[in-house]
Amino acid sequence: MPPTPPPPRTLVLGATGFLGRWLLLELLGRGGAVAAAVRDAGRDTALRAWLREHGADTTALTTATADLTRPGLGLSPDDDARLSEVRDVHNLAAHYQFGLTRAEAEPTNVRGALHALRWSATRPRLRRLVHLSGYRVGRDPHPRYPLDPGTTAALYSRLGAYEASKQLGDAAVRVTAPELGVPLTTVNPSSVIGHSATGEAGQYLGLAQLVRQLHRGRLPLLPGTRRTFLPVVTVDHLARLLAAVPGHDRDPVAAHTVLDPTTPDLPDLIALLAAHLGVRPPRGLIPVPLVRRLPRFLTGADPETLTFLSEDRYDTTSADRLATAAGLAHPPVVPALQRWSTRLVAEDFGDD
Repeated sequence: MPPTPPPPRTLVLGATGFLGRWLLLELLGRGGAVAAAVRDAGRDTALRAWLREHGADTTALTTATADLTRPGLGLSPDDDARLSEVRDVHNLAAHYQFGLTRAEAEPTNVRGALHALRWSATRPRLRRLVHLSGYRVGRDPHPRYPLDPGTTAALYSRLGAYEASKQLGDAAVRVTAPELGVPLTTVNPSSVIGHSATGEAGQYLGLAQLVRQLHRGRLPLLPGTRRTFLPVVTVDHLARLLAAVPGHDRDPVAAHTVLDPTTPDLPDLIALLAAHLGVRPPRGLIPVPLVRRLPRFLTGADPETLTFLSEDRYDTTSADRLATAAGLAHPPVVPALQRWSTRLVAEDFGDD
């Protein structure tokens, strides 16, 4: 029989997802005892295989069957007891997809975020809950939750179900964590691209969809302006920073916006990738408000992605301070973008 792993000190929710796998790889590489929440045994097998393929020693990995949409994470009494020594909880779980309905998005992205928070409050040795949001989320220094029904409905109508539910989930944990005495850090990453050294992708939404259109000659005009800024962060840098959070953050509630500020403005980024991939760049720009009014079959643009096309810049001071304290730095962004786009093409953008 395989050896019994030591009691885990860290739990990763969303462990089988794109970010969760890379965070587990980082945590195991640091020699920690880690628990991964999985939905079923089949995912456990696939997760361990992926980790071993990437050089991880999985003997210190515990898996627990969990369901974020249920109170107490749906854990059995035995699994809950096995996680009694957990000090750090990383909630990376989200229903990440555009075109969701509110009923599809809320169970994980809003109620699930609160379930993770309330379960964390039951851990006697809890050091910190790390909740993953997004760089367009959580910018209100004084969030309100819950909102009245009319305001909530308007938010869903304006942003779409994915972004609205992430915004509400972020507000919910930031409001509720102090009430429960749970030390909380929200990490708000920009568009996450592949591994800086290998380009390994594993996620094909967001900016990857734009690169797909570019590569397939379906991007004659680029939505936005010359100053549209769609920043990126490599998955390996984000995983290292997430792993560093519990050991460095001390404030009861902290927040870090994580992105590479040297990301080229979107027109320059797309021109760079067009040259790298040997395809024709867009002929020009088209204002986002006009794209919203045109039929989707003409533009190929998902309406929910248009909210990310902004000239806004973002304050990364706290994340930069954390990275410096942890000895981290962003990998060079242009080679990372090139490796990632090459990998996307090789994987046919995840299409079957």
